[in-house]
Amino acid sequence: MSLLCRCKNTSSRWVSLVLTACAVWAAHAAAPPGGVIRLEVDATDAPRKILHAHLQFPARSGKLTLVYPKWLPGEHSPTGPITDLVGLKMTAAGKAVEWRRDPVDMYAFAVEVPDGASTLEVRLDYLSPAAGDSGGASASATAKLVDLNWSEVLLYPRGPKLSDLRYAATLRLPEGWRFGSALVPASQSAGVIEFEPVGLETLVDSPVIAGAYFRAIDLSPGGQPRHWLEIVADSEAALELKAEDSRRFARLVPETGALFGARHYRAYHFLLTLSDHVAHFGLEHHESSDNRQAEKYLTDADSLKLGAGLLPHEMIHSWNGKYRRPAGLATPDFQQPMRGELLWVYEGLTEYLGVILTARCGLWTEDDFRQWLALQAANLDHQPGRTWRPLVDTTVAAQLLYEAREDGHAWRRGVAFYEEGALIWLEADVLIRQQSQGRRSLDDFCKRFYGGQSGPPRVVPYTLGDVVAALNEVAPYDWQQFFQARVYTATARAPLGGIESAGWRLAYTNTESAMLKSTEGTYKCTDLRCSLGLTIKEGGAVKDVIPGSPAERAGIGAGMQLLGVNGRRWTPDLLRTAVRAATTNTAPIELLVENEEYFKLCKVDYHEGEKFPWLAREPARPDVLADILKARAPAP
Repeated sequence: MSLLCRCKNTSSRWVSLVLTACAVWAAHAAAPPGGVIRLEVDATDAPRKILHAHLQFPARSGKLTLVYPKWLPGEHSPTGPITDLVGLKMTAAGKAVEWRRDPVDMYAFAVEVPDGASTLEVRLDYLSPAAGDSGGASASATAKLVDLNWSEVLLYPRGPKLSDLRYAATLRLPEGWRFGSALVPASQSAGVIEFEPVGLETLVDSPVIAGAYFRAIDLSPGGQPRHWLEIVADSEAALELKAEDSRRFARLVPETGALFGARHYRAYHFLLTLSDHVAHFGLEHHESSDNRQAEKYLTDADSLKLGAGLLPHEMIHSWNGKYRRPAGLATPDFQQPMRGELLWVYEGLTEYLGVILTARCGLWTEDDFRQWLALQAANLDHQPGRTWRPLVDTTVAAQLLYEAREDGHAWRRGVAFYEEGALIWLEADVLIRQQSQGRRSLDDFCKRFYGGQSGPPRVVPYTLGDVVAALNEVAPYDWQQFFQARVYTATARAPLGGIESAGWRLAYTNTESAMLKSTEGTYKCTDLRCSLGLTIKEGGAVKDVIPGSPAERAGIGAGMQLLGVNGRRWTPDLLRTAVRAATTNTAPIELLVENEEYFKLCKVDYHEGEKFPWLAREPARPDVLADILKARAPAP
């Protein structure tokens, strides 16, 4: 402050020079000298859920702050698992160096590098979550495999740009294990892989899967760039992939090429983990995707049908989310909070394109797609939470909603920007076709906005204004108002305009779709949202109740335990039978529930029978959905 006071009467040029010099001095004091940071990860204890890491930082004497990654691209929330970092020890010149955690920023560690030291060594362990303990991108391991995210086993110096930090990573695996990753190995010997040095952003963006049971499938033989499906599983049998399914996954390569017209990666790796003992999810990366599913994913028809859209969704993120990224998510490092307002573009458009490509490459039939679309539309239309919470608030509050409980979902709303975003982008697709008399579609927007010049990974941020401008170049329209009405305004009904303009309508029948049957069987639940207004877990626990529904009016709440139906012990079949029987009489359906230690008989006054969502054809309109789902790439 005193320096600024002295400079008040000097020229603005002199002030600028002084401030610049101060900034350079401060950056120099806080940052370590240039050079490659070495990271050695020992995963031989992965079957015991422990990873060991050793880092060597080029350093000079003085104060240094090391930070643990907190906000990871694709996570949309501060999920860096800092509580699983243990055994942190630092040394320099052969002597222990004390560190101190920042009392406000719990992800930062201050250290004083002693005089004469040229290297700061850091050792730490990471405790991988036990089965079922964690979702997100947390590292997972079983007796036979490991999913490694480098961000969970490293620290990096605060101060330098991420682009100025280079890491040389080495990984040691249990004997006989093989691996898959977008990282390029420089050498391999006796279970030790030394990867070529890369920037920190690239390292964090390049997970590794490894295990005793491993398979690699070339999805684009002889083509450039190369595309691989790399699978690690808990058993040899889980690696079996039918030839026709392999061809369908391979079709993703030409279909994405036809959609975007360019590729922003040097090679692409689908990393697929198959286990019943790891968290199941997908996470996008620029040159790979981290996909985790149940062990029987490839061998069970229901599992593959329900999860068929995972790999297409995550691959599309290479264009929408990695190459083009909302400005609020394109942060300069892993500590800055992200702003998720445009997640309805980042995730919503990706969800739409993902299910479209799932059909275009043959992993789904057109009927599968319509059944999925009907289920999503009906579920969103039965969420009273939409009357108070506009879709944009689910994006802004995504970092909170990802961790929200199951109960109260219909009134709270969750991260609805995935499925509801898909409905909005379907409507935009149909509207472009109408405005251009069928000459253009959303595919043209994708080429214009996400295509460009092929090449290595880079990030090009965008704003809502950029999206609107690109849409107007494809089909002039009041797109700003279009999104205002659907994203930024609370509405009582789901955005069904795309379905209706495409020649279909949302309807309800007493016949359950195959997609819903597969969902109930796989996730062990009974879904009566469209009739009684509740969902029930396998053991009878009420998962959620829709406000204003017959079940809610009868006094049933989430967390209660369903015990009986019309005087008999409850089963899913008995409950469904009671719902059907109630259409022929005026007596209420009697449900006996337990609320903690108290019992209650709830009389549900409902007589409209079972209601299952379907899409019904409107013959007076052209079937635009059929055209949207047609394959774009020539058949091999």
